Amino acid sequence: MKDSDSDGIQVRSKRRDRAALTRTQKPASAVDTASLAEERELDWSLRPRSLAEFVGQERIKKILAISIEAAKKRREVLDHVLFSGPPGLGKTSLAHIIARELGVNLRATSGPAIERPGDLAAIVNDLDKGDILFIDEIHRLARPVEEILYPAMEDFELNIVVGKGPAARTVKLAVKPFTMVGATTRSGLLSSPLRDRFGQQYHLDFYSHAELSEIVRRSARLLGIVIDDEGAAELAARSRGTPRIANRLLRRVRDFAQVNEKATIGREVTLAALELLEIDSCGFDRMDRAILTAIIDKFDGGPVGVESLAAAVGEEPDTIGEVYEPYLLQEGFIARTARGRVATHRAYSHLGRTRRGSLL
Repeated sequence: MKDSDSDGIQVRSKRRDRAALTRTQKPASAVDTASLAEERELDWSLRPRSLAEFVGQERIKKILAISIEAAKKRREVLDHVLFSGPPGLGKTSLAHIIARELGVNLRATSGPAIERPGDLAAIVNDLDKGDILFIDEIHRLARPVEEILYPAMEDFELNIVVGKGPAARTVKLAVKPFTMVGATTRSGLLSSPLRDRFGQQYHLDFYSHAELSEIVRRSARLLGIVIDDEGAAELAARSRGTPRIANRLLRRVRDFAQVNEKATIGREVTLAALELLEIDSCGFDRMDRAILTAIIDKFDGGPVGVESLAAAVGEEPDTIGEVYEPYLLQEGFIARTARGRVATHRAYSHLGRTRRGSLL
């Protein structure tokens, strides 16, 4: 009888252990989602709240400050604004800063999210006077949606088609004056009619090492991290001129320092963490080096088309064109020609290769 009771207790104990394990172990998808949500929350916590807090893009900041102040004095809505440039340079942050500086609400969406003209009409009709409508990746708006946006931006009215066939008619619906803020990573894909309706057009440039060092130190203060000037400078030098990458690397270096019980993030800690992450002295990761290596080894230095290059490295052509290529072009590691991409002397030197027919 005692053995039976003992077996029963063991079975119940095992069931409790399995139940506890089930409760504590989340599915991989749930963990990934929670991790992404935490990353997004951290990104938002590190974003600047005003033009004074925003580091870099000095010319754009000065012009925006003047435009915002003038609009407030005239009690008019701010002219439509278009931001273009590679990802992670602060286009979304500037849109939110504009809304805060004006003291108005911001309604944010993205080009692919607006599938039908009626969706856009509902969003615009819900805006109050002076509100900001922010559309990220605005170059991906569907053409029918774009067409209904023209009169809304220019005359603050919506042309709604009621009915079908011969009985169809256009109804003009007045909307409250608002400011459109668009962001795009591929300004060349914007149609001319849409681009021309933006009274203010700004292209965001990559950041200098000094600016990125300041951003890293500011982010470290917000995260409660102690980082010295050498550690901040090393992180800045390997952040590809992009604040988003600098903040992401800072969080990974913070993890490394915490696990290894380092109270201060210095240069040695930063170098050890970045070596583990396979980020080299130019800020290149494995894919950057794979792109350069493929151009040199597989295509004899180029020229090579982006489709062939994408197939060689196992990446999407759009990802190469939008994420990796801009910085490689900016820093002079590759060049574009009419026939495709070619590796420059700097790429050969960085990878320790010798170009055929020349000595490096």
